[in-house]
Amino acid sequence: MKKNEILEEILNEVEKHPEIMSRREALKYLSVSPMAASILAGATIGASSASASSAKGKIVIVGGGLAGMSTAARLNNSLSNADITVIEPDPTSVSYQPGQTLVGAGIWDASDITYKRDEFVPSGVKLIKGSVTAFDPQNNTVTVDGSQVVSYDQMVIATGLKLNYGAIKGLDGVITSSGTDNSAVKNSGISKNGLHSIYFRDGATATWKGIQELIAKAKAHKGPQKLQAVFTHPNTPIKCGGAPKKIMYLVNSRLEEAGVRDKVELTFYPNGGGMFGIKDYHTAIVQQFKDRGFKWHYNHNLIEVDTANKVATFDHHWKEKGEFDEDLEEYTMVTKHERVEVPYDFLHVTPPMKAPDEVGNSEVGSDKGWVPVNKETLKHVKFNNVWCLGDVAAVPMGKTGGSARKQYAVLVDNIVASMEGKSLPSKYDGYTVCPLITSIGTVMLAEFNWASKPAGSGVNAASFPLDPTKERWIWWLLKVYALKPMTIYGMLSGRA
Repeated sequence: MKKNEILEEILNEVEKHPEIMSRREALKYLSVSPMAASILAGATIGASSASASSAKGKIVIVGGGLAGMSTAARLNNSLSNADITVIEPDPTSVSYQPGQTLVGAGIWDASDITYKRDEFVPSGVKLIKGSVTAFDPQNNTVTVDGSQVVSYDQMVIATGLKLNYGAIKGLDGVITSSGTDNSAVKNSGISKNGLHSIYFRDGATATWKGIQELIAKAKAHKGPQKLQAVFTHPNTPIKCGGAPKKIMYLVNSRLEEAGVRDKVELTFYPNGGGMFGIKDYHTAIVQQFKDRGFKWHYNHNLIEVDTANKVATFDHHWKEKGEFDEDLEEYTMVTKHERVEVPYDFLHVTPPMKAPDEVGNSEVGSDKGWVPVNKETLKHVKFNNVWCLGDVAAVPMGKTGGSARKQYAVLVDNIVASMEGKSLPSKYDGYTVCPLITSIGTVMLAEFNWASKPAGSGVNAASFPLDPTKERWIWWLLKVYALKPMTIYGMLSGRA
């Protein structure tokens, strides 16, 4: 899909909500947004048949989600004799996961974010509708569904991660993906009786119903004690690190809209010791929490949910001085723990996350499960013909769609160069973008890389001329209208 086609898809999204913005206003906004302009310009970039590489080799891509299918498309554009196979079991694997937050807040419907895998398989690319159950990088093969052996010359791992609800007592045995594999999650108690999670698609739809139930309960609520809305952030890396806070901000907006905000107390329980890993964004978020009357308690990890009695139990952990080490002339630090039980009326669970066992327990995995790669070239640290990107890659701060958009271009450049016997030309700089929704109508666009400074401080200032720590309606328009078409029709064509 070319630039004008992506632009038309953006305008089609705008026309669904004429009460917010007209087509003419959207065109005006897009013309002054450097970020939108850079993505749209990128949509016209790609190797022509004349300049495409003639390198040959069989490429297998394990995982056909956003990262994997976009990589297949870009490789297909870059090679004149492409031999590419994508292995993916989920028929809706290319669905727009960042939109689940908006579904959870009742702004979008599930149908707005659901896309069919088979409609986005690039021409000439082969698709195996199955799951890789074993990796054998020593012999350059993978096994599909326990029986079909598939060989490769180059392999790209883009499986995504697993949502490990089962790590929380009371939700035992539940490990799922974002899409169709969610029956076990719902059977465990999530999506009913005040317990919700936007991290799987059906759960996002149920979260909106849960918010409406909370509003109804607040309208009927009498007495001095407030209803309790609790939001969690686990002790593992997660995809879309801002989502646990986004849904909290949106619940706040819906409560304000209904006139019952004063009847509900909103409290955030993150496992970590701050709101954001970058100081400027942390400071901005803390102020936003104060302005909205939110409460928060750092160093709390959700370990148990009593769904019948609606009680969440956290491991509160902190450091204290232990014995003095005379040789090192310092105190050893001892981690202390206490169980904290928190009654709730509404609980949003962000699950612990991990690599799929088939990946983490194989030779291509690592002790922590994630696939170990050179963080700049995205090549595996042990196997020269294995590459990885997206949520399953062991790179710092890389589990967002914005990261994947930068990673797949770097990976394709490098894999083509490797097939040609050349040195690797491209480096991923850790770019990540998190459109942090702070209300219905405002977004703080947190954009940064491994330099750990906001974009407005120089990381990507050319595409980000406004103060990135400020909440703005213009970034809401980017998040709600522009990013989905740019992703679905730009990235998945391999050109944005």
